[in-house]
Amino acid sequence: MIDKMDLLPPEQQEELFSVLKTRFQKNKNRHPGIAWAAVQAKLEANPEKLWSLNEMEITGGEPDVVGQDKNTGEFIFYDCAAESPKGRRSVCYDREGLESRKEHQPANNAIDMAAAMGIELLTEEQYRELQQLGNFDTKTSSWVKTPAEIRKLGGALFCDRRYNHVFVYHNGAQSYYAARAFRGALKV
Repeated sequence: MIDKMDLLPPEQQEELFSVLKTRFQKNKNRHPGIAWAAVQAKLEANPEKLWSLNEMEITGGEPDVVGQDKNTGEFIFYDCAAESPKGRRSVCYDREGLESRKEHQPANNAIDMAAAMGIELLTEEQYRELQQLGNFDTKTSSWVKTPAEIRKLGGALFCDRRYNHVFVYHNGAQSYYAARAFRGALKV
């Protein structure tokens, strides 16, 4: 059931469609063989997903279509901003990491923010797929979904691109930096 709070007013929907369509047309290399009309039809049929895309947009993610799920037919959106989204920086990995900080706690954490936005953190594999479409996070870094066995030991993973190579690193989940955010994925 769709909550009315998860629906954008018609004027905001039109504005978002305009932004998404312009980005889609400017970056055709990200989604060869996919027509904007098909994407828009899917979005119109799933208005709650527009709300999530708007959250991605207003936090600086610049969401764009990066593919289509061959099994479900859903279109896949990733945050495609050149650097990690500005409105999501300086956050710990998850609530446990946040609560473990005794002082200088950040305002939020990546896992809770993504859930509130209705999106998922990119996995390491998805992050590497994104990097095939351009050069992202050359000055910043992004938390990625961390395997349970690493998280259980207190760690979390993040990625960036340096020296024309994608690197995967680890930090304590309680860590946060002004140049680290998270990138999200959404299927529509």
